[in-house]
Amino acid sequence: MRRSETLADDLRSLYQEIILDHGKTPRNFRVVEHHSCKAQGNNPMCGDRITVTARVGNGTLEDIAFEGKGCAISIASASMMSEALKGQPIDAAQQLFSAVRDLCTGKADTDQAKAAVAPALSDSVDKLAALSGVRQFPVRVKCATLAWHALISCLEGKTQTTTEK
Repeated sequence: MRRSETLADDLRSLYQEIILDHGKTPRNFRVVEHHSCKAQGNNPMCGDRITVTARVGNGTLEDIAFEGKGCAISIASASMMSEALKGQPIDAAQQLFSAVRDLCTGKADTDQAKAAVAPALSDSVDKLAALSGVRQFPVRVKCATLAWHALISCLEGKTQTTTEK
């Protein structure tokens, strides 16, 4: 086995561990007190249901959390999203959503996704790159992006979203 194959296998293994960790022990699994927006996401293909709540103040996501049931990928993605965006400016949500979507669909690799976001979000893209493994399983892209769709709907004042768009 060549060194590059070993590194790729090691990276895949690390990514799987990150997904499993967030899937088993999700961060910010709760309802935000005094939330300013709330939206439910539904993935009929997998049965995932995620509700995102957030408190926005002065253009910042002061707090963000989620509740729901779903596969390990959807729960892990919601957990990772909440960690990456808590305390960030609202425009970071759209930038990171675009980066995650592009990573998951194969439209961008990690370096390309990092180049498309503000420099302050570069470390977040590195962490969220663990979700990029779903590109090998197109039906799982909807699982990985469900919470992100729900958050964007929440910030736009909508209360529902689906991955069937």
